[in-house]
Amino acid sequence: MLQIAASSRFGDISYTEEDVLVFPRGLPAFEDNRNWVLAGEEDNAIKWLQNVEDGELALPVTTPDAVMSDYNAKIPEDELDLVGSKDPSDLALLIVVSIPEAEPWDMTANLRAPILVNLRNRRAVQVIVLNEEYSIHHTVFPESVRDAMKTAAMAELAGEA
Repeated sequence: MLQIAASSRFGDISYTEEDVLVFPRGLPAFEDNRNWVLAGEEDNAIKWLQNVEDGELALPVTTPDAVMSDYNAKIPEDELDLVGSKDPSDLALLIVVSIPEAEPWDMTANLRAPILVNLRNRRAVQVIVLNEEYSIHHTVFPESVRDAMKTAAMAELAGEA
């Protein structure tokens, strides 16, 4: 059955129960918000994890390979139990990204705490991976790309003046 969630970012979002990701313990800082859907443009690597109970609450996410091609998270066993599967074909990871509004070139990704999703039962949980080398503020763009983005932004601002 089609349902509607109001979103301050996207307007009304249509979804079905099969689209909902259920976080049994919520997300850190949002423990009471347990039902989320993915929203955003199909061709954009960044999607939004939109809460269906609170239209103001949306988190930008992406897949790990969009940030680090050799990402290899070591997930604690109890987290696999919580989502209900240890079968890699049932599981997917999302990475929360932080995008500074005025300086998007300084985007970072939280590689230390990905979101583990069971694609079969739609249960999800944010986990702390056992890989200590992964940062919560991993720089997404290489320095050359960041510099090019800054230069383009400055040129655009100069053109508007």
